[in-house]
Amino acid sequence: MSTIDFETLKQRFPAAADIPEEFRLASPIHQRISLVDGEFVNWDGACKTVLSPICVQQPDGSVQQVEIGSYPVMGDTESEAALDAAVKAYDSGRGEWPTMAVAQRIACMQDFIKRMVAQRQLIVNLIMWEIGKSLADSRKEFDRTVEYMAATIEALKEQDNSNSRFIIAEGTIGQIRRTPLGVVLCMGPYNYPLNETFATLIPALLMGNTVVFKPPQYGTLLFYPLLEAFRDAFPKGVINTIYAPGAVVVPHMLATGKINVLALIGSSKVADHLKKQHPKSHRLRAILGLDAKNAAIILPDADLDLTVKECLLGALSFNGQRCTALKMLIVHESIVDAFLARFTEALGKLKVGMPWETGVNITPLPGLHRTAYMTDAIDDARALGAHVVNDAGGTFCQTLFYPAVVYPVKEGMKLYREEQFGPLIPVTTFSDIETALEYVITSDHGQQVSIFGSDPAQIGELVDPLVNQVCRVNLNCQCQRGPDVFPFAGRKDSAEGTLSVTDALRAFSIRSMVAAKQTEDSKALLDAIVNDHQSKFVNTGFIF
Repeated sequence: MSTIDFETLKQRFPAAADIPEEFRLASPIHQRISLVDGEFVNWDGACKTVLSPICVQQPDGSVQQVEIGSYPVMGDTESEAALDAAVKAYDSGRGEWPTMAVAQRIACMQDFIKRMVAQRQLIVNLIMWEIGKSLADSRKEFDRTVEYMAATIEALKEQDNSNSRFIIAEGTIGQIRRTPLGVVLCMGPYNYPLNETFATLIPALLMGNTVVFKPPQYGTLLFYPLLEAFRDAFPKGVINTIYAPGAVVVPHMLATGKINVLALIGSSKVADHLKKQHPKSHRLRAILGLDAKNAAIILPDADLDLTVKECLLGALSFNGQRCTALKMLIVHESIVDAFLARFTEALGKLKVGMPWETGVNITPLPGLHRTAYMTDAIDDARALGAHVVNDAGGTFCQTLFYPAVVYPVKEGMKLYREEQFGPLIPVTTFSDIETALEYVITSDHGQQVSIFGSDPAQIGELVDPLVNQVCRVNLNCQCQRGPDVFPFAGRKDSAEGTLSVTDALRAFSIRSMVAAKQTEDSKALLDAIVNDHQSKFVNTGFIF
């Protein structure tokens, strides 16, 4: 490819007329409603303009971010209304939704899925325009989310069916089921605004909780086409939306003590601050996906072709804006030169452009603040002795930032410990494997690690201590979340709780039971309750 410089990156941005018709937004979306207590509430207050990461060429030769819409900027009053609606709908566990039979909740969710699928094209385009994700990955995010929802429904059926029987032990008859926790405050991240948000929102709803949902700062408008589906598929007050700065309204909602579950995909510092706002923090269950600084340990006998391919994907998929991204490459000193040569060569073949372009790899970042952070991190590393080893690494124009491989990164540099969450690839070396292990052990983060090598004895010896530091060790492949049936968790500052199809259902519920002495009278009572369908909890029904 041609040499990358500021002008080349600038020319990657299109003129408005050059954007393919099928990928344009028909018109800006100026959202002026929220969903509260089953009704659309109009908003005539302050609004936030949404600027796309995508810039367009201007007549004066400059490039500027495209305005694609706006959404309300609410405050404490509106957050209280949304929270009170969720509290009323839960009604201390007596509401329609928490007492509804599991099969009926599943039917509501299936109705929602049908309504959601009908909005696929618009939502995919909004993901692409709001956060700069490639069209292929935006489609994948939508489709994977629908698959996740279907899998969660099947897992709930299996869970409920397995509990549709009585257990007799030591003279006691019992039936054990999982029941909701109460009101959930759900906040998702911008990098997977639909998928990661629904990874908590959907199981929370299916288990009978009511929800206050605050969309992410980037990726807000894409939920607008779903508001009608939320309203029509679920009973009133089951899901309520709030559009406001999190720093303003979230501490206020938590301070009321009315939130039972905090579901947050974000930073550990924010999570720590928010949990302290609850007046009885021991009552607050937290399901948190937080920071990560996943490392790749590259051993001297690693297959370099495979390693380069996996590390490139791991470090730069969606511009490295994934919690599961490889954010530190720890390479044995005997092969670091060969690795860097191959890695930078492969990086140089990646396509830079707009999200709708076929085969594009590097797309615009969400805003100018992200390119500013990347530049600052590079400057910090350079000042302390590191270099950008790939041609044009760190070059940027507005929101389009060309990936930089930074080497050698050492303790004291921002890139050594901070999660960069972007297209920077720090590389460091080791001669003694203890050095690589020590990096993982002393890290504040404990999500995943990747090992690249071919000696079973050495890899086996590494696995044993690493599984006690992180929650997933990947062998000769990048770090990743899926498949969704596998547990997704983290240690240290990286997470609280485990998410996957089955684990998420457990995370948003608690085991409850009905028990009676094993007497003839008790048997007759339970038999009558079951046969006459007197309880939704005490039953032996089977969901097909």
